[in-house]
Amino acid sequence: MGKREDRPAGWRDLRQAGQVGQLVLLCFGVWLHAADGLMVATLIPSIIGDIGGAGFIAWTFALYELGSIVAGASSALLAQRLGLRAAMTGGALVYLVGCVLSALAPEIYTMLLGRLCQGLGGGGLVALSFVTLNVSFPRALLARAMAAISAVWGLSAFTGPLVGGVFADLDLWRGGFWFFALQAGLLALWIFLGLRGRIAGPAEQRQHHLPLGRLSVLSLGVIMIAAAGIEVTPYRSPLLVLAGLCLITLFLVLDGRRGAARLLPARPFDPRHPVGAALLLILCFSAATVAIGAYGPALMARLFGASALTAGYIVALTSIGWSTMAVVASGAAERHDGRLILAGSALITVSLLGFALAMPRGPLALIALCSFLEGAGFGTAWTFVLRRTTALAQPEDASRFAAALPTVQRLGYAIGAALAGIIANAAGFAASLEPATARAVGFWIFAALLPVAGIGLAGAWRLVSFPLAAPQHCSRS
Repeated sequence: MGKREDRPAGWRDLRQAGQVGQLVLLCFGVWLHAADGLMVATLIPSIIGDIGGAGFIAWTFALYELGSIVAGASSALLAQRLGLRAAMTGGALVYLVGCVLSALAPEIYTMLLGRLCQGLGGGGLVALSFVTLNVSFPRALLARAMAAISAVWGLSAFTGPLVGGVFADLDLWRGGFWFFALQAGLLALWIFLGLRGRIAGPAEQRQHHLPLGRLSVLSLGVIMIAAAGIEVTPYRSPLLVLAGLCLITLFLVLDGRRGAARLLPARPFDPRHPVGAALLLILCFSAATVAIGAYGPALMARLFGASALTAGYIVALTSIGWSTMAVVASGAAERHDGRLILAGSALITVSLLGFALAMPRGPLALIALCSFLEGAGFGTAWTFVLRRTTALAQPEDASRFAAALPTVQRLGYAIGAALAGIIANAAGFAASLEPATARAVGFWIFAALLPVAGIGLAGAWRLVSFPLAAPQHCSRS
């Protein structure tokens, strides 16, 4: 009898607890967010071919990530104040509005507004899904619930490009956004009718205000960097980049003064401390690797005649490589953490160099290999960055680091997309998609971000150089 009570919770326990329907609902919300980026990456060539705006490709990614950052940072407080049902219903409706705006967009500016709304809604749905897991599911069932959500995330790597490719090949790119808008409407109705719960939370946490001021400063900083790429000039562009970096620094200063209400751990991005080194490598590698998703499909279509579906699946190989290596490496002992972090970081850097060499000349098979290797590098390192950093961090920063990791990752994507936009437009992408220009863009959007990856590699080396404390043994009395 005792052995039976000690067994790990199974799928049958989830069904007996009556929470299968709630888990499916949460997986639905995660699917919308996870598949969105890959679908849009697949549709990008069709979108710019119809409504123009090649110079703003990077903005479609940067604004989506900024929306996700704002939503993720605000979701827990919104759930406390409004309740889970109202907060998640609102997230689904905001995402729906974004899809409708994108589907109806007559020009690129409406599309950008739609992408911002999709980021706000989709990022909120994901963050609130994890909040709901912690609030509504017994601890014994969390592992099964997380496994289901992880499976949905992996499935999106296959289905997102498939959806985008089908609509692109039918010359109906707007139908992709209508398809996701319909799903968002069904999800909003399902949440409103089926989800209950409000986060109680400690009183001092409920008294915190939404960090809209700090997030506005951060968002404006990223937008200033992105704006530097609209019309690249020797004077205007560097000034806008400098202004953007100053605003991001101001956000870090303001956030550091907020004590228990800060969004990031103390001393973020300071390599003299373990948490700072870890966040630095996460920020830099995220920024350095966003170009394949933003520009890869358009370049592969122009240079090699790749179909939307083929280009989408090549981009999706990053997610597949990540999931594959995360599973393969998941059982590694803690003593191997340092080697795995360095190996994964080196693999990401090598893949970026491979893209710079392969994208201008091909073949597509080599580009696909680089895409898989990039994801494999993340999958090899990511779990162990989290494990080693939480072991090295001060107790008050360990949980805050785990919570900040997705925020910093998305900030890296947003900054990287803005930088890639500057590089691509400086190489002539906005003015021409002639093969010679496309080859130049295909080289420089990866080569110019190699120094950023180099900083990430240095952050990884610094993180593994910190010695782990010897394990504490309890004395017996």
